[in-house]
Amino acid sequence: MKVLTFAASSSSKSINKQLANYAASLIDGADIETLDINDYEMPLFSEDKERELGQPEQAKQFFAKLGQADAIIISFAEHNGSYTAAYKNLFDWTSRIDQKLFQNKPMVLLATSPGPGGASSVLAAAKGSAPYFAGNVKASLSIPSFYDNFDSEQQVLRNEELISQLKEAIAQL
Repeated sequence: MKVLTFAASSSSKSINKQLANYAASLIDGADIETLDINDYEMPLFSEDKERELGQPEQAKQFFAKLGQADAIIISFAEHNGSYTAAYKNLFDWTSRIDQKLFQNKPMVLLATSPGPGGASSVLAAAKGSAPYFAGNVKASLSIPSFYDNFDSEQQVLRNEELISQLKEAIAQL
């Protein structure tokens, strides 16, 4: 199984990237490819920019990566209760290539934050909208209080209940 994983964050120290990579590592024998959305940076989407530029190569490349995967794991960072600007821009450009940008791939959606909310607001938004964009969401999970529950040195969850929930979510792929 080819699993595509990425954090919906542009942070070079993204806790969501750590979580997404850890989740993917739980899939035995998977061929894992981790994307960095910084590699797909484009001007802010607008219809005017789209008329001027057409479809940027970065959006086409991202769409192709999604299509090549057998499954997708995304971990969402939350900025002011919503998607990060970097992810939303990438999503907006890519959805103009094909509104069904997730291409019916099975997905596990994750989110985490340093606080007790675990980025649950953005996770709910992502889970609710994914089917409109041909996302086949198999499971979703919010990890609260990232630094209390994740060992960044060992790159593993240390909370047994959350480990169990994450393994159950990943098993749905």
